[in-house]
Amino acid sequence: MRRNVKGEAPMADDSERIFGNLPEEISGLGEMAMNLWWVWPPSARRLFKMLDRQEWKESRHNAVKMLRELPRERLEAAARDPEYLRHYHAILAQFREEVGGGETFFPGHGLDPGTGPIAYFSAEYGLHHSLPFYAGGLGFLAGDFIKECSDLKIPVVAVGFMYPEGYFRQRIRDDGWQEDLDEKLDREAASISKVLDGEGRQMVIQVPFIDPPIHIALWKIAVGRVPLYLIDTDIEINDPWNRRISQHLYTGDLEQRLRQEIVLGIGGYEMLRRIGIRPSLLHLNEGHPAFAVLERIRAAVESGASWDAAAGQTRKTTVFTTHTPVPAGHDVFPFPLMEKYFHSYWPALGLDHDGFLRLGMHPGDPAAGFNMTAFALRMSEYRNGVSRRHGRVAREMWRGLWPGVPEEKVPIGHVTNGVHVPTWIEPRMELLFNKYLGEDWLARHDDPSRWAKIGDIPDEELWKTHFWLKVKLIDAVRERARKSWVTDHAGAGKVLAGGTFLDPTLLTVGFARRFATYKRGDLIFRDWKRLRKLVNDRWRPIQIIFAGKAHPADDPGKRILQRVFRAAGSSELSGRIAFLEDYDEQFAQYLVHGVDIWLNNPLPPMEASGTSGMKASLNGVPNLSILDGWWMEGYNGKNGWAFGAGPVEGDRDDRDAAAVYDLLEREIVPLYYRISGDGVPRDWVAVMKESIRSTAAAFSARRMVKEYADRFYVPALRQNP
Repeated sequence: MRRNVKGEAPMADDSERIFGNLPEEISGLGEMAMNLWWVWPPSARRLFKMLDRQEWKESRHNAVKMLRELPRERLEAAARDPEYLRHYHAILAQFREEVGGGETFFPGHGLDPGTGPIAYFSAEYGLHHSLPFYAGGLGFLAGDFIKECSDLKIPVVAVGFMYPEGYFRQRIRDDGWQEDLDEKLDREAASISKVLDGEGRQMVIQVPFIDPPIHIALWKIAVGRVPLYLIDTDIEINDPWNRRISQHLYTGDLEQRLRQEIVLGIGGYEMLRRIGIRPSLLHLNEGHPAFAVLERIRAAVESGASWDAAAGQTRKTTVFTTHTPVPAGHDVFPFPLMEKYFHSYWPALGLDHDGFLRLGMHPGDPAAGFNMTAFALRMSEYRNGVSRRHGRVAREMWRGLWPGVPEEKVPIGHVTNGVHVPTWIEPRMELLFNKYLGEDWLARHDDPSRWAKIGDIPDEELWKTHFWLKVKLIDAVRERARKSWVTDHAGAGKVLAGGTFLDPTLLTVGFARRFATYKRGDLIFRDWKRLRKLVNDRWRPIQIIFAGKAHPADDPGKRILQRVFRAAGSSELSGRIAFLEDYDEQFAQYLVHGVDIWLNNPLPPMEASGTSGMKASLNGVPNLSILDGWWMEGYNGKNGWAFGAGPVEGDRDDRDAAAVYDLLEREIVPLYYRISGDGVPRDWVAVMKESIRSTAAAFSARRMVKEYADRFYVPALRQNP
């Protein structure tokens, strides 16, 4: 029995029941497998891989699935292997030290050591492909955030949804149209467990004040030191419509979407209360869970506080992070829907009908409905965008909430996103850094001075490591294409489009984003003649790997994806364009590690941040990106290429596409193929090194989380009575 967060009910280690086939000598493998800590240290992943390389591959790098399926004799052989046991005991000791108790980040800041945890609410979390609770960058940011909170020992408890059918599986038809397939989550093959009540049954609670009643079952994922509690409505006590509330991320049905957000916010806060957790601070990751603020206020009003006092104290201890610079991306619910679900709730807050609805009114369009972002901004003392540019965009978008305040004084700041370095650094790259940056580089990776030693890495060693990773990527792409032919009986055109003819010796461009129209996934096809010349050049050709999904309801995004897929199957492009079907976290790792350059070309200023380019840069993959989001802070003229600065007259797409072609033709392609006598493109490697040196610390989740702690958490917690 143990406690991870002050106030949390003790949880028993269930690994013995789940992994009954483990020999006693290595029984700690089960303990580790049931905590997602194993997904981020490369040494921990190697511990499972050492058991059986083929089984590790067949499990798709899933420790739980592998341990459940590995034959007993293979486990017994490992338990007798002195070399394996040395590695096992070292990693087990590291695991227990890092996820165990001890002082948190906060006592050194003069806070009461009894301060309750920070409750972090998010609609999605990108942690591992065995847990498909993510749709894109917002989810991966949330996953990286709580991993880093664990590393820094910041007392956080996270709240989200258990989506029984995840986001969706993507299938591309032979004509290139995306089909959206449901796939049940295999809970037996994931690091997830039920939250039990005092009688040993799964805890089920009722969402307050919602009629007819909605009940939620509780699940838990241990993410290092951070418990992530997940809400599940797919239980027998609920009627069929209520069971579907947590079925999928981001349902297109507006009423069901409202019910989802009620359950996440109000139900999520009630869940914490029932477990015994009393948060000192709320952090809302986007507007979806903002109703948690209401439930926190209601609890205070129920205890005797007035609305003004309860709302004032809650506001002082709430952080709101907005990620959406696109107006259509903010949830707005019609007032009649709000009345339907909250008519019995607002009296419990001490509000009347109009006072409640005014909380979510957009001053620029008060009749539009209840705007979740406007509500969250009003009810938070600490507000931020996710890059310097996005902070400016957010101040412009929401300045109407502060009439008479100059735009530059609108109280919305920014904390630029970062990526969790242990998760996204490739193990071979980590070994190279260990050798030249010092064994303790990972412990100090947010120190920019540590990265000055990147220059000490011999060019040939960095290039050899990168080329090995590119071969690994292309082998994985080809194997996936082969399996689609053998298993799914895919047609020849689809197998070709899947990357069968990719060549690891060619300059390889990567593009992997959600296929929304503003991300312009087909921009590089704007001038077919220039693209054909680039990919078919006899001596210096390029190839491009695309991946990503369009939202199930986004037909314009699906049409862009279809255009890319059809181009990948065109003989005119010589098999040098590939589209990877059903992109997920595992292939994201392959891509950001293995391509030569990362392409990013959204329509500015619609890129809030963009963390995929940070992951690529960390691994020595330079960016070719429009100057928007994080790249406006990251680009220094030597670590990659930039375009799209300043206003553009006329057709922006034509101008930006031309800029991409120009950079490829005049700078990028010649530099890549400028190879010295020993086969190393030294000038290109210099850009790779600068890419790592200039971005690894500045765009790490460690820098990001420390910034949240210093600027928001500590000041807010000091206001908590």
